[in-house]
Amino acid sequence: MIESLLLTTARVSTFFGTQALTGASGFFFQRDERLYLVTNRHVLIDRPSGHLPDRIEIEVHTDVDNLTHAAVLSVPLYRNAQAIWHQGRDSAGEIDVAAIELDRGALSAAVMLQAFTPAHLQHPLQEVKVGTPLLVVGYPQGFHDTLHHLPVVRQAVIASSFGLRFQGQGFFLTDARTHRGT
Repeated sequence: MIESLLLTTARVSTFFGTQALTGASGFFFQRDERLYLVTNRHVLIDRPSGHLPDRIEIEVHTDVDNLTHAAVLSVPLYRNAQAIWHQGRDSAGEIDVAAIELDRGALSAAVMLQAFTPAHLQHPLQEVKVGTPLLVVGYPQGFHDTLHHLPVVRQAVIASSFGLRFQGQGFFLTDARTHRGT
C-alpha cells in the first residue's frame, strides 16, 4: 500500500519546444471539479535567468498494483501567446507560486493521484509560526525513487516569519535541505 501523501506530488520537467530545460516539483490541488498543478512561478517563467519554457511534462502513476508504471502528461503553458497558468498573489502582489489547470480529459481513467482541497488549507494562518514543523514532499534536484516514480519527504520547519515576505520577496523560508525553491 502506498501512502496517499506521495501521490499528491508530481515530478515536473520544463521544455522549450523539444529542448529539456529543468526539473522541479508540483502538487495537485482540486477545487470543485477543477484539477490544478501548483508549482513555483519561477519553474514556469523566470525572466532574469532567461528561463522561458513553453510547456511542462508531469509524471502520473497509471497502475495501483504496479507503481513502476507511469505516464507523462505534456501541458502547454501558453495559448495564443497568452499564459494559461495563474500567477499567485497576496496582499502585497505577486508571489513565487503558480497554478495551471489540468485537462481531466487528457488523463486516462487509470491515472492515480491524490489532490489537496480547500479543506486541507491551514486556518487560521496566524497559527503558522517560526519553528512550526512541516513535511516537504518533492523531487529535490531531481532526486527521487526512479523505479517507482515517487518523491521523497523531508522534515522541515518554518524558518522565517510566515506572514512577512522574506527580504521583501514573495516567499518565506523553510530549513529543508536540498529542497531548492521551498
